[in-house]
Parts: sequence; C-alpha cells; structure tokens
Amino acid sequence: MLVQELERNDTESGTGGIRLLEEPEASVVDMWGEIDVALRSEASAALANALERDVPVVIDTSKVTFMDSTGIAFLVQFYTIGSEEGLSVTLRNPPTVVTDVLEMLGVIDIFGTDRHEVTTS
Repeated sequence: MLVQELERNDTESGTGGIRLLEEPEASVVDMWGEIDVALRSEASAALANALERDVPVVIDTSKVTFMDSTGIAFLVQFYTIGSEEGLSVTLRNPPTVVTDVLEMLGVIDIFGTDRHEVTTS
C-alpha cells in the first residue's frame, strides 16, 4: 500500500492532518485532528491524487476532533467531483463533530443518514 504523506503536522501534534492511502481497491483519505483552513493545500492535493486513481474513494473522518466550514466544503467538493467522475465516495465513521456541522450547514442529506458509514454513490 502506498501512503502519500500530505499532512501539515504529525499525528502527535494534535492539530490535524490529511494523508492519502492508496489501497488496491480504493483511495482512502485519512483525516485526523482539527480539519480547518490551515489544511487547504493538503486537502486539495488529496482530492487531486485520489480522483486521479479512478477507484472508489473512502474519506475516513473517524479521528477528526474538529471540523470547520472549510473542512465541510472539502467533503462536499469531494462528493461533487467524485460523483461527476462516476466514483463512489464514502464517508467512513464520521464523529459527531463532523455530522453536527454537516447538519448545521444543511448538507448532511447528500451523504445519507447513516451516522456510522455514509455512502454517497
């Protein structure tokens, strides 16, 4: 499995990061910690690299502790572009801090209603 390190900080720093895990059957976008505007370039790189592979995309938000509207915009952008490209985009195990913001912004419905694993294809 190829791991593209796209994180701004390491996992021990407590701030947050994004990395792309290139598994044979899927591109897994692993997110942890605080997902906000500081990770914009890492989010863009993960989006471009994952969509380039032309395999299903899984966005793992299970270790996210905070997500602002910039992070939510990233999720919505991934869903939108992935759908346009005909790719399955799955939000894996979103914590309450993610689903609460999705609900607050009125976009949770594009990801479905299952709080444990939300598939968007």
